[in-house]
Amino acid sequence: MIIDILTIFPEMFSGPFSASIIKRAQEKGLLIINLINLRDFSRNKHHTVDDAPYGGGAGMVMAPQPFFEAIDWLKSQRHTLGRVILLCPTGQVFSHVLAGELAREEHLVLICGHYEGVDERVREHLVTDEVSIGDYILTGGELPAALMVDAVSRLIPGVLGKNASLQEETFQQGLLEYPQYTRPPVYRDYAVPEVLMSGHHEKVRRWRKKQALLRTIERRPELLNSVLLTTEDREILKEILIFLKQLNLE
Repeated sequence: MIIDILTIFPEMFSGPFSASIIKRAQEKGLLIINLINLRDFSRNKHHTVDDAPYGGGAGMVMAPQPFFEAIDWLKSQRHTLGRVILLCPTGQVFSHVLAGELAREEHLVLICGHYEGVDERVREHLVTDEVSIGDYILTGGELPAALMVDAVSRLIPGVLGKNASLQEETFQQGLLEYPQYTRPPVYRDYAVPEVLMSGHHEKVRRWRKKQALLRTIERRPELLNSVLLTTEDREILKEILIFLKQLNLE
């Protein structure tokens, strides 16, 4: 996959993209990340990319010219463009499902907004998707872009060493992940659940399923509305609800 990032602060990505899984994905040739400085496409001597908004108001707006010319340049390099995504507070909320969808693309362009936003003509004529990482305001789109690259890249086949890790982790099955433990079996009088050390694979599997359902009910019950529950899931869910009802009665 090729990911081109349009930004006025390319230096913000040096840390996140030069370590861990993203670094290894690039070394394997599974991921190519290009940081494109929008200031290089500015036509004024100060290389500014913003201007005062028409109609007045506080703050500055990112001008259309650098974006259009940057995209023109990308088209000349790539011949065809993939999805062009603007990181902004008004976009679709980013999710694991969307990350999986984007991971199947061959090329993505991420646009990092700043100031009071980008000229509307950029949205209307260049952007295919608008994405938000949550209901809060950041100083720019660089951190959301780094977050998206991390979430998307690990879903590219071959990036993670073990596919089982992907299959079992939080949100992959629509549920929150079950609790995890490692050595020692007892630490400061806090013990690992005995079932995990029993060596009984079926009991461990069912315990994990039950814990995932229980954690989801307690912390993110709305997720159950979009999960395709198996017959076993429904049986375990019924046990949990009965147990919780008994606790409330007591």
